[in-house]
Amino acid sequence: MSGRVHKSIMNIKVGMFFYILSLFLAFFSRKVFLDCLGAEFIGLTGMLMNIMSFLSVAELGIGTSIVYFLYKPLQEDNRHKINEVMSMLAYLYRCIGGIIAVGGVIVSLFFPWWFGNITAGLFLVYFAFYSFLAASVSGYIFNYKQLLVGANQKQYLVNAYFQTIGIVQSIVQMLLAYYYRNLYLWVAVGLIFTIIGIIIFNIRIRQLYPWLNINIEEGHKNLKKYPEVLRKTRQIFVQKMKDFILYRSDEILVGIFVSVVQVAFYGNYTIITNKLNFLVNILSDGMNAGVGNLVAEGNEKNTMKVFWELTATRFLIVGVVVYGLLLFLQPFIVCWFGAEYRLSDLIVYLLVFNIFIFLSRGVVEMYISAHGLFSDVWAAWTELALNIAITLCLAPLYGIVGILLGKILSVFFIAMFWKPYFLFSRGMNKQVSEYWFGMAPYYTLFTIFTFLTLIARYYLIESQDYTPASILGYGILAYPTLILLYFLALFYFTKGMKYFVARKPRLYNVLRMRYANHL
Repeated sequence: MSGRVHKSIMNIKVGMFFYILSLFLAFFSRKVFLDCLGAEFIGLTGMLMNIMSFLSVAELGIGTSIVYFLYKPLQEDNRHKINEVMSMLAYLYRCIGGIIAVGGVIVSLFFPWWFGNITAGLFLVYFAFYSFLAASVSGYIFNYKQLLVGANQKQYLVNAYFQTIGIVQSIVQMLLAYYYRNLYLWVAVGLIFTIIGIIIFNIRIRQLYPWLNINIEEGHKNLKKYPEVLRKTRQIFVQKMKDFILYRSDEILVGIFVSVVQVAFYGNYTIITNKLNFLVNILSDGMNAGVGNLVAEGNEKNTMKVFWELTATRFLIVGVVVYGLLLFLQPFIVCWFGAEYRLSDLIVYLLVFNIFIFLSRGVVEMYISAHGLFSDVWAAWTELALNIAITLCLAPLYGIVGILLGKILSVFFIAMFWKPYFLFSRGMNKQVSEYWFGMAPYYTLFTIFTFLTLIARYYLIESQDYTPASILGYGILAYPTLILLYFLALFYFTKGMKYFVARKPRLYNVLRMRYANHL
């Protein structure tokens, strides 16, 4: 277990370092890009990138499926089997790259109807889209080996290389945007840095795994040897399609039902929420392979202990994210971009609630993936159908509010009730009542502190003018106090947080002395 913990901590440390750098850079670069390139161009690139995300659904969940089959051979250091599985992945990802390329060309035929009113002209639209398309296809053909690195609990290497490239790219794009304000140059730089990243990362992979022998033809033949890969892929495909529509199509839907300019306005909010989601994903990505290794080990008692420990840490992180957004998202938008970019409080509340659903389900989803439980495709179809129906009914009338309601109403019951039942009954082989008894204090405490946060927002934040000084002042005084009280409440009422704190004996002993009667 110590090896898993050490690698997970390394993944998290490196991920956090680059997260802090990219977070600061993202806010700064967004302001520069809006001022120098215009809201229309930023909204356009947001829509085009979301179209590319839609095309990437062609990946079908193959990566998730392959990673599941890598856990055991990596644990056993079975290099022959690793080469077989990775050869399959190489063959499948080349096919995917071709499908995405063809799909991109077909989609681009509709651009004159979708983007005919863009003042920058259709040539820019095509230049940007085909640059994004080339970068995406190249990634599938040449960067598939990063899945091996992640499955081997070395996600920190992936983060280090690609985040460094991304940071340098953003700096170069900011400088060029500020001095030249050339839209074509901004797009071209992104493609160039994608190619540079591919070359550097693959050189490092050859150094790490000199024994890795990829044979595309053998990979094609191995599909018959591993029929479960395609079976699980078919199951995961529906899940990924549903996830894209629910979590990756916002800007496309805003562009369709509202306007391209509103895509930029909404994007100012989602760039913040996405960065916070990325923070949580750093923690998850750092532990996914460790959980997969733990499940493969088969120690039931330890598996459950880690489940509750991860649940406690996840709810602490969710509290940090949600309470921070409720307190400071609107003031931050006004101070950073200007009052004219502010959206309604109702949109913010719905956006934050949707984030809570997405983040709070993370541990259950992590364990479902580790157990290879992807057969509940009916649940994904249900979420997908509900989302489409509700969005089509509400978005034309209520715009962004209708889009967010479509996401929330379609996913809530499946995510909060069915998925835990599915995991505990099929994966853990336990009664789901054990889950709900364990989760009751987490939901109760989170609800209580949410109300406290809203009260603090009303009396402290909303009663003042939005200035950087006032936000910083209340951020220093109110926010850390709120989070500290929330942490202590979790420690007081949940075993999972006690398990987590016990990893730091000094802190645990201090808190144990304070709450000796309850431990």
